[in-house]
Amino acid sequence: MLTTLRIGGMLAVHAKRAVFTALSGVEGIHSAEVELGRAVIDHDGRATPALLRQAVETAGFEVEEVVEERRRLPTV
Repeated sequence: MLTTLRIGGMLAVHAKRAVFTALSGVEGIHSAEVELGRAVIDHDGRATPALLRQAVETAGFEVEEVVEERRRLPTV
């Protein structure tokens, strides 16, 4: 699954590292791309929106929006 988080309060580059580090403690995450104001997380489904939100809040930021996308096989 892919989950995209819109994150408020990320104003400096060190915020990226703080959010990435906080997300690394959430089980089921395969990878995470963190940018200022946004994180895209690839996971196996165990990383629920509540767990992701909690991790980001632990880093000192607020999740403003969560968008979940299930992976699909391409169709012809």
